[in-house]
Amino acid sequence: MPLTEQVRKKLSDLPHKPGIYLMKDRFGTVIYVGKARDLRKRVSQYFHPSRRQGWDIKFRTLVDAIHDLDVHVVKSEPEALLLEGKLIKEFHPRYNVSLRDDKRFLLFKVNLQDPIPRFTLTRLKTDDGAKYFGPFVNSTAVRNTLVMVRKKFNLRGCRPLTPNESDYKHCLYANLKFCTAPCILNVTLDQYKQQVLAAVEFLEGQTGEFERQIEDEMKKAAAAQDFEKAAQFRDTLADLRHTTHKTKEFKRLPYTLPMALEPVRDLEELARILNLPASPRRIEGFDISNISGTFAVASMVSFFQGRPDRSNYRLFKMKTVVGQDDFACMAETVRRRYSRVLKESKVQSPKSNVEEENLEEESNLPDLILIDGGKGQLNAACAELAKLGLSKIPIIGLAKEYEEIYQPGESDPLRLSHDLGALKLLQRVRDESHRFANTYNAKLRLKKISESILDEFPGIGGNRKAALLKKFGSVQRLRLASVEQIAEVSGFGGKAAAELKTFLIARTEVVP
Repeated sequence: MPLTEQVRKKLSDLPHKPGIYLMKDRFGTVIYVGKARDLRKRVSQYFHPSRRQGWDIKFRTLVDAIHDLDVHVVKSEPEALLLEGKLIKEFHPRYNVSLRDDKRFLLFKVNLQDPIPRFTLTRLKTDDGAKYFGPFVNSTAVRNTLVMVRKKFNLRGCRPLTPNESDYKHCLYANLKFCTAPCILNVTLDQYKQQVLAAVEFLEGQTGEFERQIEDEMKKAAAAQDFEKAAQFRDTLADLRHTTHKTKEFKRLPYTLPMALEPVRDLEELARILNLPASPRRIEGFDISNISGTFAVASMVSFFQGRPDRSNYRLFKMKTVVGQDDFACMAETVRRRYSRVLKESKVQSPKSNVEEENLEEESNLPDLILIDGGKGQLNAACAELAKLGLSKIPIIGLAKEYEEIYQPGESDPLRLSHDLGALKLLQRVRDESHRFANTYNAKLRLKKISESILDEFPGIGGNRKAALLKKFGSVQRLRLASVEQIAEVSGFGGKAAAELKTFLIARTEVVP
């Protein structure tokens, strides 16, 4: 079967990068999902005429059925493997045999609410309040890393949920002095939980210092010609790096995958539904994120030609809103965003007596504004646009519960079929603005949690606080440090280090 025009065009644009590819038939159904270390080389092999003689009947039938394809680029081959498995379970392509079963990759699990928390391995992530790390592709590296973490942070490896004195008598970890034995109160439960929290931070990426220590030990062993010991350090370092290497989580399938229609067609469809004069080339989406009125922030994402234009994303921290008032937050965000756009436009292209109908042409304004919310948020945004003389910019609100579209001046919302590409496009804009706002909110909260307790220490100062966080990475790891280790930090002597240690013990705080 000859190549279709869309396949031919996409083949010429494929990058030399790792990723996954999805083959589709003429009905748009995904018939095969594969991964590649080099997308361009791997996918092109399907269409080499010289290779056709070596194909079996099944493979020839697959290639003949390919009408279109989609690819998604990832950072590494392990990420490609994770995403391939997820998509095969999602689409059940008829030409995929492997990875169709229910086997999942391993994860680390720890529930901080347990009386004596412990790290375990699991293949299923549930909404049970526990912390999960992973998934991980290399199971051997994961198991070795779990043993190493237990030894490094003196954590228990026994099975009982709440071990007692009888469990301690035949506990291998206790006999080898790996565990601090909270089951017999060798350490307090609070002290043990601090060990667990330090291990959590370690698995979240605070491994640089430990990796350097292992590497130094490996070099020392090699220099002393103890090559067996050097090989052990080498394997430990490799396992650690395999396990803690950052991989992307694919909670929501990437926007480039074929759950939605082609962007150009989606935009044309959206223009018809909303009675727009033309397809909206640039769409800007807004969302608000706050928790009980604290850390009130907003996001603005920009989509150009149906694709995210991340260089034009913006974040806003509320300046005038007090308390939890989403309507006021939306009003402030829209006012600040488009006041700035108009101001920058006048600086770049100064003109006098610019009429309202020409404002869109005179500045970098969007063709459509999408508000995450219903009538209240939409009305707040419309009022600010009117004050700026921008009432002619099309604007809609998209409410989450029933995916209803609210339009200015219309009392009843518009409901579209969930199969329409136009609605899928709006959902992608809305979801991206929601993700961007929540990420910023979480970042501010974590920063406050990490630094607030040090601010309470008398005479700490900005420089000394920065020096502590630079050396230890976080307050949790600082709590585990000895007075001597604290005294090594610039600006701290023995007396100040002892006072800080006493202060931290007195103000034990479990970070969620």
